Amino acid sequence: MEHDEIRSLDPFGRDILGESAAHRAAGPVVEVSLPGGIPAFAVTGYDRLRTLILDSRVSKDPRKHWKQWPEVATRPEWAWLLGWVGVVNMLSTYGLDHTRLRKLVAPSFTARRTEVLRPRVESITTGLLDALEGHTGPGPVDLRSALANPLPLQVICELFGVPDSLRPDLIALMSGIMDTTATPEDAAANLATIDVVLGALIEHKRETPGDDLTTELITVRDTDGDRLSDEELRDTLLLVIGAGHETTVNLIGNAIHALLTHPEELRKVRSGVTSWDQVVSETLRWAPSIANLPMRFAIEDIEIPEAGGFVIPAGSAILTTYAAAGHDPAHYGPTAHEFDPGRDASDHLSFGIGAHRCIGAPLARLEAGHALPALFDRYPGLRLADADVAQIPSFIAHGWATLPVRLEAEVRAGEVRAAGIRTADVDVAETRGAAPGGGDASTADARVPEGSVRA
Repeated sequence: MEHDEIRSLDPFGRDILGESAAHRAAGPVVEVSLPGGIPAFAVTGYDRLRTLILDSRVSKDPRKHWKQWPEVATRPEWAWLLGWVGVVNMLSTYGLDHTRLRKLVAPSFTARRTEVLRPRVESITTGLLDALEGHTGPGPVDLRSALANPLPLQVICELFGVPDSLRPDLIALMSGIMDTTATPEDAAANLATIDVVLGALIEHKRETPGDDLTTELITVRDTDGDRLSDEELRDTLLLVIGAGHETTVNLIGNAIHALLTHPEELRKVRSGVTSWDQVVSETLRWAPSIANLPMRFAIEDIEIPEAGGFVIPAGSAILTTYAAAGHDPAHYGPTAHEFDPGRDASDHLSFGIGAHRCIGAPLARLEAGHALPALFDRYPGLRLADADVAQIPSFIAHGWATLPVRLEAEVRAGEVRAAGIRTADVDVAETRGAAPGGGDASTADARVPEGSVRA
């Protein structure tokens, strides 16, 4: 296969799934250009991506294994990337360095500790749904700002002991890391301010320690007496607070939108044919919260046999393309582009795999697994208020910028009772299959017959 075409990724992420499909059609590995002209290779198939994630020849440490790393300091247009590779945490370390950090951090994220949070997650969700009672009139309400955002925001901030005074700035700044349309000046300023805010959080917890994970990460030591350095502590908080919030916001929002645009699938989960756990897994596959994750690096030349023996050169950057992998028909079959919670999507890669599996995955599943049934039980007539919803301006984050809906406490006559969604104001045939960031190139038609399900 030929690799003379370099494909530029849209920094606004306006058609992430369509872009991923085009890359997949071009071959198993394609050369891409990230915002600012950063060169990388995108692996488009599920099986190869899974193999590379587990491959010891693939690093996450740019300082040691990225040939372009010396250019970072002199390329201001690359500033948006520094929140991903210019840090020292589990997202940017390799081998023994990664093992050491995970050994120090992972004990704070045990399944037992996550389960202890269940009553609090349930309480926060109930409070947020109670607050929606005043919006049951004809006007729309934005479920991203009313539920999908505040639930993980409150959970993660309580978990890490973030004082109320720091919460708005901290979360807004961390969400800014996902914005791949920011100017170099704004991206650099955002990172600098994050350092200040996280520094203030660390100082606050050192002065007033509590029963929270920030205090725990400050004081944790392993059996050899090792502990996190100040830089590692700050950058670890950046990773776990930022990832724990933004990705869960998108997971909840994407699942809500998917069900409202696929009424037959909503009917199945309501009737128990499929489970809410299956809805969460399928959402993570079909509309992953992170579409493309920068960055991994080839330690040595890596041959891709299915690409005609093409070699990813040593020192090259590799983009982790979860959106492309999740829609790979070679792995998920010819219906890979469809939203189908009945399929087995438990092997999705959206939480990573092996030593790099997301330590916050159980918490994200807990929050989404409770919020979704609670929402649809409370509002069985829930329906989209607008079919034309903008996605987040990012090729990394994968979700809806807003989620305007109309709340109906009861399903009215003329509505699709079995699915719990009214179709009078929103043409489901036009919105069905719409995932954030567009759809596969093979499904670009604007309308589909009523009753069909596709992406």
